[in-house]
Amino acid sequence: MSNSPTVLQIDSSAINHNLRYFKSKIQESTKLLVVIKAFAYGSDAIAIAKLLEQQNVDYLAVAYTKEGVSLRKANIKLPILVLHPQAENFESIIKFNLEPNLYNFRTLNYFNELVSANNLKEYPVHIKINTGMNRLGFKEKDIVELQSEIKKLKNVKIVSYCSHLAASEDVSEKNFTKHQIDSFIRITNLLNESLSYTPLKHISNTSGILNYPEAQFDMVRLGIGFYGFWNDNLETTQLKNVCNLKTKISQIQFLEEGDTVSYNRKFTSTKNTKIGVLPLGYADGLNRNLGNKFGSVYIKNQKAPIIGTICMDMTMIDLNGIDCKEGDEVIVFNHQDHVLELAKTTTTIPYEILTSISQRVRREII
Repeated sequence: MSNSPTVLQIDSSAINHNLRYFKSKIQESTKLLVVIKAFAYGSDAIAIAKLLEQQNVDYLAVAYTKEGVSLRKANIKLPILVLHPQAENFESIIKFNLEPNLYNFRTLNYFNELVSANNLKEYPVHIKINTGMNRLGFKEKDIVELQSEIKKLKNVKIVSYCSHLAASEDVSEKNFTKHQIDSFIRITNLLNESLSYTPLKHISNTSGILNYPEAQFDMVRLGIGFYGFWNDNLETTQLKNVCNLKTKISQIQFLEEGDTVSYNRKFTSTKNTKIGVLPLGYADGLNRNLGNKFGSVYIKNQKAPIIGTICMDMTMIDLNGIDCKEGDEVIVFNHQDHVLELAKTTTTIPYEILTSISQRVRREII
């Protein structure tokens, strides 16, 4: 694997730049949590976590327990919030000192019972509030019962209350976002009446950090912005692309008029054509919908259209007009504009382009 020509390069200087940028956007007293779920948005969660420890961020967040366990086994010491823990994994959460986000009475009571059975004191937990996203979380109608349950908690300590903004990037949804923020304030104030201490509050994601500075509260959660993207093109230009996907030309073929390429003969040459074969395919995360000249890669700053059907492990490209040879470098993306173009062509979002990069693709820190 160390010699694989297909590589996802992770730019540590871009990471540091993006961190500095977002730190400049938050108050000095506001803590910074960086989300590294889904292999750090398709990059390398362990490598990213080690870099973040050096940068003294306050928290990491993952989606599932297994992701947090992998970080602990790699000797990551930062507090790790598990955003969507499952009850069957609570013992592992305790074993590896992870912090669960408890989102209903079942998870709250079961985790409290488990902590008590292990004779642990003040185990850190987080309480998820549903203010309108309508995924996980306690709703406002649950608060009276939740206040009662909180008073019974003897072995856990609520580190934070959190919620999630549904449309913080959408200017047309400003009223709804304001409603979510107001609801979050109201609900957390009520919950605090049942405690002798005051947990942290956090609701802002990347777009929330930039669009709603009044909602930074005690901590913010930095996700896609950390990796170089935001919904506003102007703001995105202030960030740097963290991940670069590159490969090399395995073989160059010369087609005659009438020759076809790949499965189901989706491409037919209308003239003598030079094509290249690349050692990556849809199993590496290259969307099949980019085939048949819908997508392109870059060689020496020139676009090379993808031709034929993208295969599981290989992709063919049109090299006409490009002076190149076997073994030359091919860029799938190394700039936000490349990723945005891929997302637009496949009618998706940068999140999916990044997180789709297969784990068999070699990772390299630069």
